[in-house]
Amino acid sequence: MDFGKIIERIKAILTTPGAEWPVVAAEPANVKGLYAGYIALVAALPVIAGFIKGSLIGSSAFGITVRTPIGMGIAGMLLHYVLALVLVYMVALIVNALAPTFGGEKDMNQALKTVAYAWTASWVAGIGVIVPWLSLLIVLIGGVYSIYLLYLGLPHTMKCPPEKAGGYTAVSVIIAIVLGWIVDLVVAGVIGTAALTGAAVGSMHVTGSGGDNVSIDSNSALGKLAAMGERAEQASKELDAAQKSGDSTAQSAAMGKLMGTMSVSNGGIEALAPEQIKAFLPESLGSFKRNSTMGMRISQASADYAADNGQHITLEVSDTGGAKGFMSLASAMAPEEEKQTEHGYEKTYSANGNLVHEEWDTQSKYGEYSVVVGKRFTVKANGNVDGIEQLKQAVASVDLAKLESLKDAGVKSN
Repeated sequence: MDFGKIIERIKAILTTPGAEWPVVAAEPANVKGLYAGYIALVAALPVIAGFIKGSLIGSSAFGITVRTPIGMGIAGMLLHYVLALVLVYMVALIVNALAPTFGGEKDMNQALKTVAYAWTASWVAGIGVIVPWLSLLIVLIGGVYSIYLLYLGLPHTMKCPPEKAGGYTAVSVIIAIVLGWIVDLVVAGVIGTAALTGAAVGSMHVTGSGGDNVSIDSNSALGKLAAMGERAEQASKELDAAQKSGDSTAQSAAMGKLMGTMSVSNGGIEALAPEQIKAFLPESLGSFKRNSTMGMRISQASADYAADNGQHITLEVSDTGGAKGFMSLASAMAPEEEKQTEHGYEKTYSANGNLVHEEWDTQSKYGEYSVVVGKRFTVKANGNVDGIEQLKQAVASVDLAKLESLKDAGVKSN
């Protein structure tokens, strides 16, 4: 896989679409290659950005910040990603089926090209959800530009007469909007909630007068996407071979590996057992004594601590397990942000290589402090206390160094 070509394609389709669409139309391609070499990577950008916004940064209104719990956020992110990949194919099927109606020629590979490259603008603009105040405008502009790209591309890829491209585009977009709305409803129901960023592009180095040689920092967001793409490409080859063999067991295993390419390892990751997570929660936090009841979910442990004066702290340790790849990308893409609220502040930043989020309300005396450790584990403390320092101390009571040493625990290798 030439990741430099993917970046160049993104730049070309966004900046010179009139010249790029004839090139796209003439290129040989198939469904597997388009997914492994382009769609699986670019479609991940808005999904990861949505997780950052929903679970790490949150949405604020009237002095209240709402975040989707990490566990729900990860579940929603993975589901949204899978459905997004399915949605691309569904819309491509529709574009292909409509071709004769508008004087075009049916060709599934060309239809998938059309949808994938037209949606590039929307996918890249989807990163904008993490930009305060301007997110809606950025996403809207990306959506409108994707419609324009579709309009420009249909005459080249599906060979429809230019004068019929407008109607072809309109019908395709209406159906895509309806399907997208259904996907959003499914994701919301499951989790229980109604231009590439500088962080990504900053690690790309172009050398040579022609800019042909592109190197990517393997620790950057783009580098991690490149690694995911390479794993997806290899997994898709194995799936293809398994399908040709007719061995149902091999096919099932290959499909599982393809769906697990979001991991940082070739073989996937098993989350730590709940008992291992629970062991990191101390019996007390100074004058705060742990209640006898403890909340527990697979890969997550939490405990409530109460003081005699009525104050309380909830301390939570989570293992993202198989979603470690997504968490690693989220940590790389998350912007550093600080803002003052009416009665306090919120800020997200990096410290010692870990993503940190903190917020404090001086009026309610309520706050939250969380750290992503080893790009896999999340340690969070929240509650009503005298100051944010108590929440920081609560997080510090967890052996973060030992927890980080387990970042590769459960990693399977083939």
